[in-house]
Amino acid sequence: MLLFVLGILVIGVGLALSIALHEVGHLVPAKLFGVRVTQYMIGFGPTVFSRTRGETEYGIKAIPLGGYIRMIGMYPPHRGEPEGTIREDSTGLLQQITELSEEAKAYESSQYGPEDAHRTFVALSVPKKLVVMLGGPTMNLLISVALMVVLVCGIGLPAVTPTVQSVSQCVVPADAPADVSCEGRPEAPALAAGIRPGDTLTEIDGHPIHRWEDVTVAVRAAGDRTVPVVVERDGETLHLEATMIVDARPVLDEDGAAVRDADGKLVTEQVGFLGVAGTPDLVPQSPAQVPQMAWSAFTQTGRLVLTLPVRLWEVGQAAFGPGERDPNGPLGVVGVSRLAGEVASADQPGFELREKAGTMISMLASLNMALFVFNLIPLLPLDGGHVAGALFEGVRRFLARLRGRPDPGPVDMSRMLPLTNAVAIVFILMTVLLLYADIVKPITLFP
Repeated sequence: MLLFVLGILVIGVGLALSIALHEVGHLVPAKLFGVRVTQYMIGFGPTVFSRTRGETEYGIKAIPLGGYIRMIGMYPPHRGEPEGTIREDSTGLLQQITELSEEAKAYESSQYGPEDAHRTFVALSVPKKLVVMLGGPTMNLLISVALMVVLVCGIGLPAVTPTVQSVSQCVVPADAPADVSCEGRPEAPALAAGIRPGDTLTEIDGHPIHRWEDVTVAVRAAGDRTVPVVVERDGETLHLEATMIVDARPVLDEDGAAVRDADGKLVTEQVGFLGVAGTPDLVPQSPAQVPQMAWSAFTQTGRLVLTLPVRLWEVGQAAFGPGERDPNGPLGVVGVSRLAGEVASADQPGFELREKAGTMISMLASLNMALFVFNLIPLLPLDGGHVAGALFEGVRRFLARLRGRPDPGPVDMSRMLPLTNAVAIVFILMTVLLLYADIVKPITLFP
């Protein structure tokens, strides 16, 4: 139970730091561009702790499930209002959900004087607005990539190593079942050569062995010749000889996976056969693997977001019906916390501290990628809504210049408040649905 709680704390702290850095991504460029930032808060609800430094209040609120910075002048003055009238708003989703209505009612009381008109968000140029609003999601992207670097280069990715896990007793067809009898079949070359489980292959037929792929290439190219095999056993280097056998083995693709035809049958070729299996382990990889991994995570998250209505419908059917949830579907805070607890407290063979650490890092990387993609949705109150508004403003001003017309000024995003409220309600319903589903139909790693 203690490890379960520890896992929840680790993922909770990691998520809180991710949210805090997301808001730093908004805060720093806003201050650099001269915008007056009155608050930087982690969480929402009542303030638990705060300190004012300069003109900004920094603090923590009671419910640490979000964050926001508060900038003056997110909306331009409305008609009939004095020049320089400014309104405050925030970048935090949950904060906006709870305060939009009250802020609209208290509009007149939340005004600032004309002396601060040049320090408003709305006074920024379009490029600067984009930098401020994209700063938060970009920070999550950088966190995700940094965690992937730690995972790939430090912890390692699942791979097969040249350490022998098992030695075949005989030569059997590539698609034979695991319990096939060896009666009447030739002895495997590795067994005849004296190779044992636990040996580390270091050289085959003069080819140095660093990865399991090196073993595959050297063995297949050896044909039916007798070749030298060098292994390490209990700290000693042994020089052995193996007489290879040419046999039908699966054709491998560039990723090392067996190729199958349209009917699902293995595609084979006549190549050298040794009869050893490598040991699965976490193997540190080159940083060059990270861009591909980040792109894969981005596209997978993007597909999930694009199909979110369908996914949520499926979650609802599973939560209120007899079906099971899709393990690759959306999760709420409770579901993520539960998985983190399972990872930390798991007692599974081969799933030790390094595997647990790698899984936790992978989860945090995925969460940050999700925050990056989700915040780019072009709807208020998400960052993507403000980005869309700034882009529309830039296009409108560009077209006005082309036509020789006066500058139309900044876009009044306050006109989107009804849609913003509708989106906020949808987000609340989504959160409640995922919370309920995570409780009654939880997704587990180890069923």
